[in-house]
Amino acid sequence: MRVTRKKGPLYSQIRDIIRDRILHGIYAIGTNIPSEPQLEKEFNVSKITVRNAIKELVQEGYLETKSGKGTKVIQNTTASKLSRGKRFTEILVEKGHQVQKHLLDVKAVQNGEETELFRLFGDQCLRVERLYYLDGEPYIHYTHYLSRILLDEELAAFKDQSLYKLIEDKNIEMKTFRDQFDVTDVPAYVAEKLEIDKEKPVLKRERYSYDEHDQLVEYSEGYYNTKRQKYLINYDA
Repeated sequence: MRVTRKKGPLYSQIRDIIRDRILHGIYAIGTNIPSEPQLEKEFNVSKITVRNAIKELVQEGYLETKSGKGTKVIQNTTASKLSRGKRFTEILVEKGHQVQKHLLDVKAVQNGEETELFRLFGDQCLRVERLYYLDGEPYIHYTHYLSRILLDEELAAFKDQSLYKLIEDKNIEMKTFRDQFDVTDVPAYVAEKLEIDKEKPVLKRERYSYDEHDQLVEYSEGYYNTKRQKYLINYDA
């Protein structure tokens, strides 16, 4: 996997990728992450770069390092900016599931291609299509539409990091999230990706995400195969 100095310090990019894998259950709680030599080879970086990434994750409380025993995952949740509750994927990971995200497509969309969007974004926006797998089975299909802020990002960034982290790296603070849900027919191409019957309605979530100036930064549509797993929300008192 490639990391590049154009995106900032290499260790911080590796830290973010490892953290994301922990939060999605790829590196499960109670298990060891790959060894330092394995990570050096995967990211093509030096030993000190890997050690700095691990050091920060230890300080953040995700990892524990013991001499001769490797580096173990001890926490797989983080404070969410979306609400006082935990993120949906975090709840699934806590229950022992593994959540993997696959990037299907990244495309700059011009006015006229998807007309309705330009009521929200103007003459151009970025479309990111992802498929999430739950324990190896297709579970959620997301299409994210983002303002022009991410048009210059490299393709690899969308494979390995969360969209909200990429937005944060642009010094944009997300302040407001509005979700609305519906039970609706699923587009044929989405049904194919989710391996479900296109004639049966599914849960659809639409999200509008705004910055501190109340400007729309992201609009997304997610289709959930709730036959595999119900949509879960935890609220903390």
